[in-house]
Amino acid sequence: MSQSNGEGGGPRGAGASHEAHDAVVERLVGTILSEPRTRHLGDVTIPSPEAIGSLIELIRQIVFPGFFGERGLRAESLHAHIGSLVEIVRAKCAEQIRGALRYHPDLGDTDGCGEATPDEDCDAKAHTMAEAFVGELPAIRMMLVEDVQAAYDGDPAATHVDEIILCYPGIDAVFAHRVAHALRVLGVPMLPRLIQERAHRRTGIDIHPGAQIGRRFFIDHGAGVVIGETTVIGDDVKIYQGVTLGAKSFPKDERGRLIRDQKRHPTIGDRVTIYAGAVILGGDTYIRDDCVIAGGVFLTKSVAEGTSVRQKAPELIHREQRK
Repeated sequence: MSQSNGEGGGPRGAGASHEAHDAVVERLVGTILSEPRTRHLGDVTIPSPEAIGSLIELIRQIVFPGFFGERGLRAESLHAHIGSLVEIVRAKCAEQIRGALRYHPDLGDTDGCGEATPDEDCDAKAHTMAEAFVGELPAIRMMLVEDVQAAYDGDPAATHVDEIILCYPGIDAVFAHRVAHALRVLGVPMLPRLIQERAHRRTGIDIHPGAQIGRRFFIDHGAGVVIGETTVIGDDVKIYQGVTLGAKSFPKDERGRLIRDQKRHPTIGDRVTIYAGAVILGGDTYIRDDCVIAGGVFLTKSVAEGTSVRQKAPELIHREQRK
């Protein structure tokens, strides 16, 4: 049976608990108001991660019809089906781009639509970008078709290309990258990173939208792969789980701030294979055509064409188990 504190019949200590609650709320509000970089108050046209997720799934249905979305498609109805999806993607894409353009000036980016920009001008810019992106969809699809075939050709465990499309995290991550990179090239702020990070959380593969990746690219297994913003990768490249294509150092200006927009990540030539756990760093590091980089290698220097790089074999120690 609960005891009363004699004031209003409430449980003993309820007043103190309420005061503690108010104190916590007051402190939280204080931290929110004192740090504007980690809050948004009032009317803010911030892009919606949920809406972007829906947009990406619609694009996936266009790229791989019959695998995702509506089933039972027929050749005679395909034109109408794809046409309907493209119209929806164009509208949703324009909406999210407009939000990103309106939002980005708050971050100090002058490429967006500022507060003084009329709504109709910002709308026109968003629709132009969305139209240009939709125009890239055929090329994106053909690149992904080649990526799927490269995955099938490069993995003897694959039984069919359907398995590649439905099951392989590497294809999922590359699909997201092809879409995000196209938007980045068009100058769309924020959306490319939201698209890529969604795939990163799902697959464990982290590819910056700025990375330039050639045709027939295959990531086998994939977890732990990191590909930095200024990485350049040629055609017919295959990499395995845990590979890092990263920066060797981060140059700073005289005020100690990071200098951005410089080549910080390596360049990988054509027909290169990089095995699990290899780390390749530096903007001036060039792995030239037809190289093989063994697992666990740490590289910060360029490698000549046709070279195989591996570490010395470790010393193995065998001990008999005591009975």
